[in-house]
Amino acid sequence: MVSRYASNTQVPQDRSEAEIKRLVLRYGADEYIAGQAAGQAIVVFHINNRRVRFELPFPKADEAQRTPSGRMRRGDAAVMAYEQEIRRRWRSLALVIKAKLEAVATGVTTFEQEFLAHIVMPDGKTVGQHVAPSIEAAYAGGKVRALLPEFAS
Repeated sequence: MVSRYASNTQVPQDRSEAEIKRLVLRYGADEYIAGQAAGQAIVVFHINNRRVRFELPFPKADEAQRTPSGRMRRGDAAVMAYEQEIRRRWRSLALVIKAKLEAVATGVTTFEQEFLAHIVMPDGKTVGQHVAPSIEAAYAGGKVRALLPEFAS
């Protein structure tokens, strides 16, 4: 089994959220907001004349009731596992946003290439929410080309 990033982190959720805020402001965001609703955290910022939204789904409560090997957790152990998973997800989000911003600042990629799926359109949906169904339909209905089509026989 592959080790998950930040699986043993002790960094509190609010510290990761504060780190994300500092990052986006340092890289040029002029607006920032974060909150929680409907089993997820939402981080929104305005940068490069674009509104960007990341939705961080929280684990379902019953997901923390089992260990990776399938054994049941009880009481405090389940609560602690649930809170640990939330901390891990916040650390992961901070890493993703930091890596994207640094890749853009360094010139490895463009802002649009890095953040395209998370750019908010005028209707409130992200580009990713608009495009994902089309991608799913294309892969479900068509033959996927070889990675190196010029070498395929």
